[in-house]
Amino acid sequence: MRLYAEHGAGKATTIRAVAAEAGVTAGLVSHHFGTKQALRDACDAYVIDYLRGVIAEAVDHRKLADPAYLDATFQRGLIVMRYLSRALVDGSRTAAVLFDDIVGLTEQYLIDHPPQYSSEPRNDTRAQAAVLVAMRLGMWVLSDHLARAIGADSMSSQTMSRISVALADVLSAEFARPDLLDLARTGLEALDQSDARQD
Repeated sequence: MRLYAEHGAGKATTIRAVAAEAGVTAGLVSHHFGTKQALRDACDAYVIDYLRGVIAEAVDHRKLADPAYLDATFQRGLIVMRYLSRALVDGSRTAAVLFDDIVGLTEQYLIDHPPQYSSEPRNDTRAQAAVLVAMRLGMWVLSDHLARAIGADSMSSQTMSRISVALADVLSAEFARPDLLDLARTGLEALDQSDARQD
């Protein structure tokens, strides 16, 4: 995933390069995955499973308030989001499938956890999901610019925490559910205090 994130799916990310990075033979990688596309498909499947797991833990298991969980998620999520943003910029078939899969995952979440509108509810959850995904992934595609704009050196877990606080402030409470926003703010504040003590 790191090689794909750094170099894309072009000539630089070969089966041989992946094998060297993993400390195994190219034959072993070929044996397990068959082709370079199958290796890429396995990375894509990992990304979708990862995002599913994060949503389930954060929302269904209410871990948004746990600073240790948030820190671990930010640490693990850096490579996943770099991989995803690179795939989106590449404009490959893989990127389209990943985007559509994430929209589907988000749409299902919105159906299972409908926004609490103060007025008449809107029913176009597909469009809502697509816009939410585009907003969140757009932050990663533009991550270098976003980090620079807020005075950060890079997309570290501390930078992600700061951006997550800003996102919670920007989202409509009726759309994102006030209880989840409160949980997220509690966890992010505790994580920020923990980071400040370590510095």
